[in-house]
Amino acid sequence: MELTTGQQRLLFVVVVLALAGLGFYLLAGRGSGGSPGAAPSPSVTASSTPSAAGTASAGVPPATVPAATPVSTVGGAEIYQWLPFTPDDLAAAAKTTLEFATNYTTWSYTEDTAAYAAKLNGLVTAKEMPILESAYATPGVAAQRKADKQVSKGSGTIDQIYAFATGTITFYVTITQTVTPAQPAGARSGKYAVTVVSSSGGWQVNSIELSSLGN
Repeated sequence: MELTTGQQRLLFVVVVLALAGLGFYLLAGRGSGGSPGAAPSPSVTASSTPSAAGTASAGVPPATVPAATPVSTVGGAEIYQWLPFTPDDLAAAAKTTLEFATNYTTWSYTEDTAAYAAKLNGLVTAKEMPILESAYATPGVAAQRKADKQVSKGSGTIDQIYAFATGTITFYVTITQTVTPAQPAGARSGKYAVTVVSSSGGWQVNSIELSSLGN
């Protein structure tokens, strides 16, 4: 059926409006990033590896990845308000513990008991110092150290906080020690429970024992 001039004009207007509406829809879609279901939002599961957890999903700008929650807060609350020590206290206690672990296992056959104890002065309490001096001066151990001209170098790594109370913190510490010459050769490691206490002069080690004894 042939359309009249009026019908042709009306059809033309309808087509133009339809095309204009489609163009607007496409432009609006591009500006808003597409429909909500166009791309999945980034997520991190318990099985994600560290590299995957820190990478945004394809097409999502890195700025949209949420920052990690600070260690010192839980749900917006400062966790230190529930602990009997401040962040500075914890840092100072850990510093003392690591310095002690190094000096405790670093010595030379040329050092007598007094020289060895001097390195621990200020790091340990008056109660603990005689115990450490006695262990260093044990006759059989001291004689072997001098006969073999042994030199030891040590260091420590804090594994975790085992226990704490007002003015005292116990760390689980892995202490690694290399003694030369020694048989068998190589570094030896042991896990210890190191307890530090707060005093007027700062934090000091009050006891050290194999961690298995503390369980």
